[in-house]
Amino acid sequence: MIEAPPTLTIKKTLRRPTEAQIAAFKDAPTGFVVDAMFGGGALSNNIQPFGGGRDFECVAAGPALTAECGAADVLAVFASLKFIRPGDIVVSSFSSHSGCAAGGDGLIGMMKNSGAAGFVTDGPLRDYNGIVSVGLPVWCTGITPASPHMSGPGAVGFPIQIGAQEVETGDMIVADQDGVVVVPFEQLDEVIQNLERIKSSEQKQDERVATGLRAPEWVELLLASDRAVFKD
Repeated sequence: MIEAPPTLTIKKTLRRPTEAQIAAFKDAPTGFVVDAMFGGGALSNNIQPFGGGRDFECVAAGPALTAECGAADVLAVFASLKFIRPGDIVVSSFSSHSGCAAGGDGLIGMMKNSGAAGFVTDGPLRDYNGIVSVGLPVWCTGITPASPHMSGPGAVGFPIQIGAQEVETGDMIVADQDGVVVVPFEQLDEVIQNLERIKSSEQKQDERVATGLRAPEWVELLLASDRAVFKD
């Protein structure tokens, strides 16, 4: 006979980046962060800004606090409210379930009251107007009026699978209108270094485009080399 799991499992030690590491990702576009990770880190593109971000700004960067909910259940994400530190982004795995909501305006409002900087889930949400009124940046897979269960089992603080990525508490989450990126805790310093280089490179490119650049130099060089063949 299989023993029933605990209703809730809470990780005792919740790691967290330093304030300097967190600050390094503020205002960093998700595309820059992906480039700084050599193309990695992006959650699947079905996880989008709530309502397309048309009614409030969806931009946030902060440490992940994970909640493993499972399909159609929200017990763990409600339990996570007691462990939010200011600036955290709650990341809730809903097993990509789409048959009911992974949260609503009450939950989102309590996250904001607890100091969260955002919420990411691989399920849909409900209470559109209420969430817009709360104004907390949110990323999800859609909208539905259907209600979830709250019975568990669930876990807070442990690694989860979401959007084709693994996310652990203490990883950095960077999210904007383009989507959501996760930066593993162990790679933070390396990615921060790369990010500074990417920012400088992108700024120079933007300046050149603004002053009339029509094609990159590497395209000109490629077309002039024996790697390009012209045919009628």
